[in-house]
This record gives sequence, structure tokens and C-alpha cells, in this order.
Amino acid sequence: MEHRYLGNSGLKISEITYGNWLTHGSQVENDTASKCVHAALDAGISTFDTADVYANTVAEQVLGDALKGQRRESLEIFTKVYFPTGPKGHNDTGLSRKHMMESIDGSLRRLGTDYVDLYQAHRYDYETPLEETMQAFADIVRAGKALYIGVSEWNADQLRAAHHLAKDLGIQLVSNQPQYNMLWRVIEERVVPTSKELGISQIVWSPIAQGALTGKYKPGQPVPAGSRATDEDGGGAESIRSRYLHDDKLTAVANLEPIAAELGITMAQLAIAWVLANDNVATALVGASRPEQIASNAEAAGVTLDTGVLSRIDDVLGDLPETDPNKTQSPATRLT
Repeated sequence: MEHRYLGNSGLKISEITYGNWLTHGSQVENDTASKCVHAALDAGISTFDTADVYANTVAEQVLGDALKGQRRESLEIFTKVYFPTGPKGHNDTGLSRKHMMESIDGSLRRLGTDYVDLYQAHRYDYETPLEETMQAFADIVRAGKALYIGVSEWNADQLRAAHHLAKDLGIQLVSNQPQYNMLWRVIEERVVPTSKELGISQIVWSPIAQGALTGKYKPGQPVPAGSRATDEDGGGAESIRSRYLHDDKLTAVANLEPIAAELGITMAQLAIAWVLANDNVATALVGASRPEQIASNAEAAGVTLDTGVLSRIDDVLGDLPETDPNKTQSPATRLT
């Protein structure tokens, strides 16, 4: 497993991060989830990402239980705050000082740790002054409950404003966590250049386009039974179908298979290696419902795609990837 620095900091994280968004506490049994975490550790993954909203806080508990007995100093544990949790009351969401201060304590308790390495704003909160949010982050860092701060799905202007406040407060904003893959490239025009300027890395989620880049979805054919595109209960099925499962895109994905075969890697490994080829990407988030999935995907670490391969991929995909920077956005109002 290779490691990279996270933003302009001295923190190293594994090129592959294990994330438990759609699995722990919901889609897989706790025993299987624990086996997946241990498979990640066996593969050399040291970085683990979760959020309080995943399975309404249960995912954090499952991850914390699975990591019990591990040397804490050898791990990098990330979590997030913003979305509604608990009974979803009027203050159980957003980036207010009240919600953030209560949420970090709950997350630490469920994860079974005194601190998280990275505490992330899961979305931008248009209803709370950014100054209030950043001051809460600063107090959380100074209390030793988080070492670094990050955000998720913030646009370039929001990153710049937050970075300025963080610098004034003496804390480090080191990361952004956007969706990014061969077919979804909305961060490339504005977010990535701004992040490079500010010393912010990308922690990318959905590097395999929620399974669309694995080749398992075929043009003109029904989606496979039991796949994420059939999971209407929290699996993001509608998003997958509307964003990726179009015959022109699936045909192009099928045309990538010879490239993966020539390199001797799987389609999933090709997709993960592609996002890691972007030097502003610190790590690719991968999940798993079976231990063997994480072991296979972790092998993408260290795979180098030369400029010739990257050009061939671009030629195959043509103008199919989404590149509109305006599609990097947070909800206009808080979800309840």
C-alpha cells in the first residue's frame, strides 16, 4: 500500500481509504462488516472514512467495534457532520455550533476513540454563517477532538472562503471529499485548481461510479439482480440509473475492458488507478460488501497509468463525462 500526504500537512494516509457509506449498519451484517474492515487492514489500508449520518449513526458504531484492538496511532479515522441524525429534530442537522459540538462527542463515543484524524463538513450549510462553523471547527481542534478539518462537495468559492477563515483561526483545512471518476469530472475545472493553490487534497468517493465502471452493467440489458442499481432503500439506485446507466455510457465502459486487460488489472482497479493519477487526489474511497472486494480494489494502489493510457481512456469516453463545474453543489436548504 502506498501513502500520500493529505493536503499541505504532514499527515500521510493510504492511497485507498475504506469507506462504509452504504454497507455497515444497513446492507451487510455486522460480522461481514468486521471481516471487510480486517481485510482492509490486511491489505495495508490504514485510513477509514465514515459519517454520523450513515445508517443513522450505526455505521460509526460498527466501524468502531471492528477496529477495537488495533493500534490507534497506526490508523487515520475520518468522520463527518451535517446531515440529520437521531430523531432528526430542528437542531439535529447542519453546521451550527450546537449541532457540531454535540455531533463530535457522539461520533467519538461510537467510534471508541478520543479523537478523529479528520473531521469533515459533509455539505455546505447555507443557513449557518461560515464564521460560526469555522469557529466551531477551531474549538473542536483545540479541544483535541480532531487533528485536521475537511469538507465534502464544496465548490471553489466555498473552499477559498473556508480556507481563509481557517488560516485566521490557526487550523488546517486540508481536504475536500467530492464525487470523482472517469464519468463524473465536475471538480476538474474549478475545484482542483483552487485546491492546489490552497494546499487542499481531494478524498474522492465513488471512483468506480457506484459500480458502473466495473462493467457489470451492460447496454440494453436489465440491471443485475441484487446490484446497487436495484437498491431503492438507501443504495442510491435512482442516482446511479440517472447519472450512469445509459447505453452510450455503458457501451463506452465496455470499450475500456481491453485497456484493463492489457494492463492485467480489473475494470475496478483501472477506475481507481485513474482517479489516483490526478496529483490533487490523496486517496480513493472504496467500500465493500464482501472481504474479497476490498482486497482486490486495494491492489489498485501503486498502479501507474502512463499518459498514453490516460489518452486512450479519454478517446474512448469522448464527451460522455460530466464536466459542468456548477454541478458541484450542496443542498440549498437543510434536509430534515
